[in-house]
Amino acid sequence: MSTEPGQRDVSTSTAVVAEGTGAEAEGLVVVPARYPGRWVAALIALGFLAIVISAFATNEKIDWGAIPKYMFSAPILTGLWHTIMLTLLAQGIGILLGIFAAVMRLSENPVSRSIAWLYVWFFRGTPLLVQLIFWFNLGLVFSTISLKIPLLDVTLFSTSTNSLITPFAAALLGLALNEGAYMSEIVRGGLLGIDHGQTEAAYALGMTPRLTLRRVVLPQAIRIIIPPTGNELINMLKTTSLASVIAYDDLLHGAQAIYNQNLETLELLMVASAWYLIVTSLLSINQFYLERHYAKGAAKQAQSLLEVWKRAFHWRRPVGV
Repeated sequence: MSTEPGQRDVSTSTAVVAEGTGAEAEGLVVVPARYPGRWVAALIALGFLAIVISAFATNEKIDWGAIPKYMFSAPILTGLWHTIMLTLLAQGIGILLGIFAAVMRLSENPVSRSIAWLYVWFFRGTPLLVQLIFWFNLGLVFSTISLKIPLLDVTLFSTSTNSLITPFAAALLGLALNEGAYMSEIVRGGLLGIDHGQTEAAYALGMTPRLTLRRVVLPQAIRIIIPPTGNELINMLKTTSLASVIAYDDLLHGAQAIYNQNLETLELLMVASAWYLIVTSLLSINQFYLERHYAKGAAKQAQSLLEVWKRAFHWRRPVGV
């Protein structure tokens, strides 16, 4: 077949390539690709890490023997239990408040939307520490808290505010109400992430809006909601340390009670940090398996920790011919 000047004979080139894939191709040596930049960056990072560790390990002012000594002391373990309990209760209440607020934000009722928007606006717009101090000092404004029947002057319940708003109650109120505002946006984002056609199809089958939300929308939105919710739970665990300001006996407060007596401040802070890291790691593992469970059937499932480790340290990659 004739070709014009300057043009390439495609059929001839294809034939040459096809012949070259035979015996001639068998003699080629496949050399793995090397990435020296990765090794240089890794060595620099390891060197910097070694310098930091050496600076702390060789410091004579740090009593490393005090860390295992107080790791399982009574104030630390008591504070750890109180921290975990407060975390789970506050996060659970926050999730419920967030679901209700998110549904109200998406409601067609303008009053419900306005109330939910004001709730989210206020508790996200004010510092959490200020909220904790406010609830703890509520007795300065209301000396008693009473529950009465309107128009009948019948008191069903009455008690002193200071006896009701304990450090635990103030911490739970502040953390739960603040978390509910953030969870509202997370749940709302998950609900909006579901295609509206799912809702229309459920309505076409005769489902009510409440049944559609419970049986169609929420089960699909859980896959979107779980990752940020797990992040909020981990953040809640660490945020409980603010409750030590209002004298709640949490993990940090237990460490403070010890180092106020023996003046080993840094060592006790390391003990508290170690427990925070341990509990956070356990929560992260549970979050991973929960995400993988609800990711079944999705286009891309969560990778196991071993797979992530292999991908991170896969330095060489064969080069194809």
